[in-house]
Amino acid sequence: MRPPFMILHLKNLKRPVSLENFIISLLMKRAALLTLLFTLSGVPVFGHAIQSLQEPRREQLLNGLKILLWNRPGEAQVMLKLRIQSGAAFDLEGKAGLMTLLGDGLFPDPAVRRYVTEDLEGRLEVNTDYDAINVTLTGRAEEFERLVELLRNALVSPQLSTEVVARLREARIKTARETGLAPEMIADRATAVRLYGTHPYGRVVNGTPETLAKIDRPDLLLARERFMNPNNATLVCVGGVEPSRALRTFRQFLGVWRRSERIVPSTFRQPSAPDPRTLIVDQPGAPDAAVRLAARGLARTDRDLPSAMLLAALVRERLRASVPELKESALSVRHDAYSTGGTFRISAAVRSTASVAGALDSMRKVLQLLVSAPPSVTELESAKRDQMAILNQGLEKPEAIAETWLDAETYAATSTSIGDLPRAINALRPEDVQLVAARLFRDTPLATVAVGDATKLRAELARAGDVEVLGAGAIKEAKPAPATNQQRPPSLPLKRP
Repeated sequence: MRPPFMILHLKNLKRPVSLENFIISLLMKRAALLTLLFTLSGVPVFGHAIQSLQEPRREQLLNGLKILLWNRPGEAQVMLKLRIQSGAAFDLEGKAGLMTLLGDGLFPDPAVRRYVTEDLEGRLEVNTDYDAINVTLTGRAEEFERLVELLRNALVSPQLSTEVVARLREARIKTARETGLAPEMIADRATAVRLYGTHPYGRVVNGTPETLAKIDRPDLLLARERFMNPNNATLVCVGGVEPSRALRTFRQFLGVWRRSERIVPSTFRQPSAPDPRTLIVDQPGAPDAAVRLAARGLARTDRDLPSAMLLAALVRERLRASVPELKESALSVRHDAYSTGGTFRISAAVRSTASVAGALDSMRKVLQLLVSAPPSVTELESAKRDQMAILNQGLEKPEAIAETWLDAETYAATSTSIGDLPRAINALRPEDVQLVAARLFRDTPLATVAVGDATKLRAELARAGDVEVLGAGAIKEAKPAPATNQQRPPSLPLKRP
């Protein structure tokens, strides 16, 4: 016999639904209500009931393509997210931007983007980072087969003619020239080179005008053959498409995508220690200075990654409270984690060049205080609440959940549960954060960069230690030692899924 509450709700349904979908809908509403109540009371919530329902159905095609499905009955849209699990870290030396250009080559025809936006009422995006090429394709669920066909054409029959490659390359060079002169971009680029040198993380993901100009069609064809293969990719499908229909369509269109006999592993030589001197990048006449203080961070698979996330929040709040020069500036503190490492970076815009040395000294003192003593319980709980608010916002967004699943595949996580990270953050103690601060900042050279008028900055910063002055145009990729084979990165083993 059905419970009375179920009979009441079933009578009021406007269209027939399966009992399974009705129960899912009911539980999700209950979880949302509990989330609201706990949020209003100030208690962090992790949405465990929602997370347990939002685990994907896993499938795999014969060519090795992993497929994660989430059917949302009645939803009018469908989203496809494909991740090629090799990114800009695999750019050839001296040709930064190669993998980004390869991503551009998937959908080089502007008419395709207009078709997706206007006719299919969706969107098409291709983004490249150090670890992956990510394709997002959305549209009406009734046009699902057409979306998959567009994806198939891009992967199986890419338009990489000489003319297309030249057009895409020129577009990227133009963008790099337009954005590369901003003080923030110069500071970030100089910091990456200072911190990682010849390591791939010292390169610009989107390339520079100089490195992009060296890329030609054979480079893209080689990269496509090595990396753009189904057994090096994962596809997420979320929306109003039945799993049987989705799998039938994937087998029909993507089953012909040829697999690779060998996946190139993420193997890179460890970078040398950063230069401890403060780097001044000259921008004559600049009224203020863009400042960076950075340390090498943790990899995505590091067990202490949740502590590093809270550490960034703690440093930001302490700087805002204790450094007058930074109260009104564009202050940012973040920890970016990649496949084999990461970057802990403090960024700020200091309005007065006379205050740059004091601001940098205050940043260093905040880091060292967290090394020598754990944060207070009050500080830590505040940081947890802020971080949990960010995570909870993603629980209601299918795209954020899809990203979580893809991250689990890319970084070989032991579980795809969205609740893992919130639970790990909630369990952290002050001593755990102090331990990570010691890992990152104790007896470790930091990369220090200031972009501004060198004639003013040199005298100010030289009082605190050695400095090096460069022109903005002199920041280039560090030149590596001669290698016998530049087509393959030097090796430092890293397990891949």
